[in-house]
Amino acid sequence: MKLNLTKFSTPKSGIRNPESIKNIIFDFGGVILNIDVKLTERAFVDLGLKKIDKGQSLRDSAYLFDKIETGAMSPGQFRDELRKFFIDPVTDDQLDAVWNALLLDIPEARIRLLETLRKDYRIFLLSNTNEIHYMKYLENLREQYGYADFDALFEKAYFSFRIGLKKPSPEIFSHVLSESMLKPSETLFIDDTFIHVEAAGRAGIEAYHLDIEDGENITALFQ
Repeated sequence: MKLNLTKFSTPKSGIRNPESIKNIIFDFGGVILNIDVKLTERAFVDLGLKKIDKGQSLRDSAYLFDKIETGAMSPGQFRDELRKFFIDPVTDDQLDAVWNALLLDIPEARIRLLETLRKDYRIFLLSNTNEIHYMKYLENLREQYGYADFDALFEKAYFSFRIGLKKPSPEIFSHVLSESMLKPSETLFIDDTFIHVEAAGRAGIEAYHLDIEDGENITALFQ
């Protein structure tokens, strides 16, 4: 299976030389895994989310998400910080359930696509994520598709909480390119977040924005 050149050989795609691609780096949430952030937002409210400190809400506390996504905060510390946003006491299991509510399914067609692509390309995963989310979708990957971990599906899976870096920092792209010995001009990065695509492009990587809001799906990018 190869790139759908009718999709990539257009000015809109931003890909300069699709025929040169030998490596593909995939984002995870929104690209391979279906997600719905609003489900977690609603679940937090249903569990008793409150406003604290002069109107501050959970949405204003992105620094917590950054810390757990870069491994600077453990899951236990993260849960303890989250508890400050609730009216009544909440358990670890309750917090994990609402935090994981945004994680939906990994469609089988996408797994089969990856299995086919790895015959023709070196494929990688690069995800901004945290240990709590990771353990949940790893469990689903094992139960539904029989893979022990993501390194069994990809040549290498890079997760922000493990390497202490997250997109769109230029360092995370340099890390992946260096560790896996990839040439930027031969590497395609696919992400549904435009600022991540821009950052990859600045690193010299051929980068494609998957417009999931417009219903775009990775299966349409290959033929």
